Amino acid sequence: MAAKPKEPAAGGERLFTSTLKKEGGDLDNILRPKKFADFPGQDAVKERLDIVVQASKQRGEPLGHFILSGPPGLGKTTLAHIVAAERGVNIKTSSGPVLEKPGDLAGLLTSLQEGDVLFIDEIHRMPIAIEEYLYSAMEDYYIDIMIDQGVGARSVRLNIPKFTLIGATTRLGLISAPLRSRCQHVHRLDYYKAEELKIILIRSAGLLKVSAVDDGCFEIARRSRGTPRIANQLLQWVRDYALIRADGTITRETADKALAMKDVDVNGLDEYDKRYLEALTFKFGGGPVGVKNIAVVMGEDSGTIEEVIEPYLIQEGYLVRTPRGRMVSDRARALLGLPPAPPPLQGELF
Repeated sequence: MAAKPKEPAAGGERLFTSTLKKEGGDLDNILRPKKFADFPGQDAVKERLDIVVQASKQRGEPLGHFILSGPPGLGKTTLAHIVAAERGVNIKTSSGPVLEKPGDLAGLLTSLQEGDVLFIDEIHRMPIAIEEYLYSAMEDYYIDIMIDQGVGARSVRLNIPKFTLIGATTRLGLISAPLRSRCQHVHRLDYYKAEELKIILIRSAGLLKVSAVDDGCFEIARRSRGTPRIANQLLQWVRDYALIRADGTITRETADKALAMKDVDVNGLDEYDKRYLEALTFKFGGGPVGVKNIAVVMGEDSGTIEEVIEPYLIQEGYLVRTPRGRMVSDRARALLGLPPAPPPLQGELF
């Protein structure tokens, strides 16, 4: 008979210790840097955050609220943990979709101590009713909770300690103006250069006790789409390949063979990218075509295509978004072995 799940502790404390999804499990925590000095890349953001942290320590005051934005896997969660560690305070984590009712937020806020950091991942997905409770908490450090309903309803004010809210989002435009205006800073993380990813991979290889030469790490880095999370995932695959099919050392040749087996080409394009470009080119004549039609052909959700597949293709110049729909570029046509597209007819709008 299956064991009965444990009941939450009084006050719901166990529920709010950490609701953030651990995408990499313990291995992800091992590879995650713990201080600014170990975090390669994002130099401008790191410098600004370091100044704010040091000034806060000298004044003896909590940090101001701020937002970290950018594509998935660039280190928003890691930076939030580093900020808390460098400031010498605790951090509690949650995510926007998990906070479904005011009591959830109240449990988090009342469990904080003076100066603690509350990190909310995917903050743009937080229900508007919960977000409105945050406004008074961020500015005046209290929240009003309604008790009972109807004639006997009454409001109870809960004072909370001064804290720092760090919100992470992949879609900054979906954050409401009132919430954004209450944050002192908005820091955007950009994709990494291959040399920066190589530094990350050399560090990760050391932590994983993997034998890797610089050329091998660079070969992985240049195929990692500018994203540390993808780089570390590919490193783990190449490590396994090198252990079984080679002498255990990650060289450039070993990395090339391992990534070719995983269908990641020299441009960093994977199976889904190629399926997308082939569908757009051969099914729809190169476009223009709407994303919903592409989603039907690929059997994928249109949101996944817009948020996961298209950003890298646009950044690298394989895809063009126009008012009429998506179109492949000449670079994508060359990749597929096709000649450049003919010039548009006079008066044709794109």
